[in-house]
Amino acid sequence: MHSLRTRFTIVTVCIVLIAVITVTFMAVLFIRNNEHKKANQLLLLLCETGEKNLDYYFNSVQKSVKKVAEYTQADIDGLDDESLSRHMERVSEYFDIMASKTNGVLTYYYRIDPEVSTSVKGFWYVDIDGEGFREHEVTDITKYDTADTSKLVWFTVPKHKGESIWLSPYITDNLDWRVISYNVPIYWRGQFVGVVGIEIDYSMMAEQVDSIRLYTNGYAFLSSANGDLFYHPGIDVTQLTEETKPKTPDGVLSTSTFFKYTFDGVEKVAAWLPLSNGMRLNVAVPVTEAEGEWNLLIVNILLSAVAVLVAAIVLTLIFTGHITKPIRQLTEAAEQVENGNYDLKLDYERNDELGRLTGTFRSLAVHMRDHIRDLNKQVYIDALTRVKNKGAFSVATDELQMQIDAGNDIKFAIGMFDCDDLKKINDENGHEKGDIYLKTASGAICTIFPHSPVFRIGGDEFAVILQNTDYENLDVLLKQFEVTVEKTNGTAVNRWEQIHVSIGISEYDAENDRSVTDVVRRADKKMYENKRLRKKGRNQTEGNND
Repeated sequence: MHSLRTRFTIVTVCIVLIAVITVTFMAVLFIRNNEHKKANQLLLLLCETGEKNLDYYFNSVQKSVKKVAEYTQADIDGLDDESLSRHMERVSEYFDIMASKTNGVLTYYYRIDPEVSTSVKGFWYVDIDGEGFREHEVTDITKYDTADTSKLVWFTVPKHKGESIWLSPYITDNLDWRVISYNVPIYWRGQFVGVVGIEIDYSMMAEQVDSIRLYTNGYAFLSSANGDLFYHPGIDVTQLTEETKPKTPDGVLSTSTFFKYTFDGVEKVAAWLPLSNGMRLNVAVPVTEAEGEWNLLIVNILLSAVAVLVAAIVLTLIFTGHITKPIRQLTEAAEQVENGNYDLKLDYERNDELGRLTGTFRSLAVHMRDHIRDLNKQVYIDALTRVKNKGAFSVATDELQMQIDAGNDIKFAIGMFDCDDLKKINDENGHEKGDIYLKTASGAICTIFPHSPVFRIGGDEFAVILQNTDYENLDVLLKQFEVTVEKTNGTAVNRWEQIHVSIGISEYDAENDRSVTDVVRRADKKMYENKRLRKKGRNQTEGNND
């Protein structure tokens, strides 16, 4: 009859064997499914990022043309040559303003249908050297059959369809330049008058597509729903003919977001999303690169599982009688960690595998405790300005409210700061300049109120909770803030390097304020009143606190 230790060893070895096999199988299955899902998510994320960037660009062009079209149709006051000539001058001035605000515009035009007037032809402005738009000789529309939509597409297609339209890439007339364009037909009292449109440089779109890359050999390309290529980094689509264009792989025609296809003998996995101009943005990567990392991971897991199994059997045979107590301690410690308690008491100090495992577990618990504390701190930090965020502001006001509810005699004030004209800076100078503007303002606030927590609670809004020294010296600090603003604005070259904030300060009144929210609301109201007065040209920084 086997001894209890032998039977215990046999049972333990069997359990370990079954457990390792089961866990390994489940881990492999989980990794395979999870990593496949992650690879698809990464493809889709990259595709979505590229789609947003391209659509932002296309939409800016589309918005500009539509504004010009609205202005044009509203401006027409007659179709005689004299009225059209005056109309053309006004539209040209407005179009120049809109085109100058739109990135990547190569040409803009307003062409009159020869059926409306043969003497007033419209205008065509071109900027191919980046030195500004110059008027160019217009294409003679009378030489074409405007019913033939295969010619003079920027004019014939919108006229034929009677609606705004993005056109596929084409070589523009007279310039021999590859472009894509957005065109809007113009009507007056139901009669077709002409077309306004913008042509953008094909190469700018290509550069944005080329910037979308995944792994070593991944790339992005543009196609139509039927597989026609508009841009591909590995194919010069401008030289393709019906005879030379490659056969479209079946997968590329898929209506599913994710698809697989084979190109040049390489199997690829891809994702696609539609663009606002009717194109499809495809992001592809070889299957070997997309799945290579997790296939290697699975192999390593299998090898590790075998190693662990062998080690478990050997250790079980040798140390069965010695590991019951420390294992129980480790089990209890694991339960404590699972319940969030990382202050463990593990007294097994022997210099063996179990002792090292105990020490490693103890170190890991300390590391996890410190890491979680660090994460909790980072959760409440604004990524741009590095001051505290809106979540931290909610926690801070809740703590103040708890002191109020407990009947503590506390004194504090809340300051609200709103950065004026952030949207205007973002629209006219770009969001990078808007970020500089916000950082400059938050830096000034932090400098003047060094003993008070500063929070970014909105896109352009900051809050400060003033207590102790800063609360007692509030008036002095506000004057110092004015001096800092004047000094900064006096030396700043650009407006995004200046500081223009509206301020509202409200002190807690124990007799009248029922909650911290009352103080915040009152400070916010004062800030908006200060903003209104500032718009009238008066600085109301002084006297805006109660």
